[in-house]
Amino acid sequence: MNEVENRLPHARQLLRVCGLAAVTALFARDPRRVERLFFEDRVKGEVGPFCRTLARAHKPYRQADKAELARVAGTPLHGGVVAIATPRPLADFDRSSARIWAKNGKPLLVLDGIGNPHNLGALARSAAFFGLERMVLADRPDQALPSDASYRVAEGGLEHLNLHRAPLPAALFELRSAYRVIGTALGHGPVPDRLERGPPVALVFGNEESGLDPATIAACDQVWSIPGSGRVQSLNVAAAAAILLYLLTRP
Repeated sequence: MNEVENRLPHARQLLRVCGLAAVTALFARDPRRVERLFFEDRVKGEVGPFCRTLARAHKPYRQADKAELARVAGTPLHGGVVAIATPRPLADFDRSSARIWAKNGKPLLVLDGIGNPHNLGALARSAAFFGLERMVLADRPDQALPSDASYRVAEGGLEHLNLHRAPLPAALFELRSAYRVIGTALGHGPVPDRLERGPPVALVFGNEESGLDPATIAACDQVWSIPGSGRVQSLNVAAAAAILLYLLTRP
């Protein structure tokens, strides 16, 4: 067992990847990670190529009824297909990589204590939709890591992202050499009407209940708030990320 596997127990666990979009992305990106496949009759046409891939690798696959598939998936929300697979590895943050990452000009998502795996999945889906290549996850106990639930909600998005773990807020100071580090929090200045040209933005989102820690805010170049009607206090973190990523990636 290497040091990363010892520190990240999820690296030794198998994931249940549910839904045709997520399973398709998994087979497209790295079919070697798939250990077994279960599917309902209604999707056997779509999963035929996956079965042939597994057959060549001498790995099992079979059709199952809805009740059995729900037991395999651990949820009735399985979309008719479940792949049992090893998770993608999480790399430790390397400060020397930040300048290389920034060369593509794309935003970077930094999650500082996003604890709900559904939110992690939704954030990954938005990040992949807008063409991001990586996310940084805080190295703290309340930060959600990839799981069955996050893979299901991500709809394949987690297959398109490289995930890194980093000690925050220290890593934000290192990112500032290549990115504009923008925190998101209530009660701060609104998103600028015109986004200035310059280095790409690293967007930092905090815990769903407590938000960004003061030390994290202090490590940011700016902090933005999305203005609303005032009828509700805030947006879900994944909805807020989608809005800001659209603004940062539109032509």
